[in-house]
Amino acid sequence: MSSSTPHLRATFTDMAEGTQEDWSRIADEFLPFAAKLPLRVLDHLRLLDGDYGGFIVDRLTHSMQTATRAHHDGRDEEYVVCALLHDIGDTLGSYNHPDIAAAILKPFVSPENHWMVAHHGIFQGYYFFHYLGMDRNGRDKFKGNPLYERTAEFCAKYDAPAFDPHYRSLPLDFFEPMLHRILAAPRRERVPADG
Repeated sequence: MSSSTPHLRATFTDMAEGTQEDWSRIADEFLPFAAKLPLRVLDHLRLLDGDYGGFIVDRLTHSMQTATRAHHDGRDEEYVVCALLHDIGDTLGSYNHPDIAAAILKPFVSPENHWMVAHHGIFQGYYFFHYLGMDRNGRDKFKGNPLYERTAEFCAKYDAPAFDPHYRSLPLDFFEPMLHRILAAPRRERVPADG
């Protein structure tokens, strides 16, 4: 909830009735709110702690392992943040978690990293879809896409092996400064986000 006092809030009850003064007040509130996005993302990421979903490690551990593996492999901060957040949507998007992560990251990352996060679910399915009566080669509909190999590599090198209870992940606070830097401001070529 905003710390605004009622006299500093917009007065309209229907957007069609908004005034310049109303929208100036709203704009003044937006920047401080947006600046706290990394903190809200970290809070939401922490919801994955203790959520095993049948896996041998919880979803937070999996996320930190994925990011740690990418970091140790020399990937840049943007890629590492994508690795950290790739499954953040598990709590709200049980059937479409890549879409949630991709939506959060879209204004802040390159189109290549966005595509990788948005499609990692079907690429990861190569490792298990056939056990669930699904087509493990569903990702092949993207063959010929220049980002196919990038996304397959993300899954093979960082996502798929990140379920090891003995792997020593870097702690979440190690990634926090990266998250603040990447989510500090939208990339110019991504604004406005029009789909």
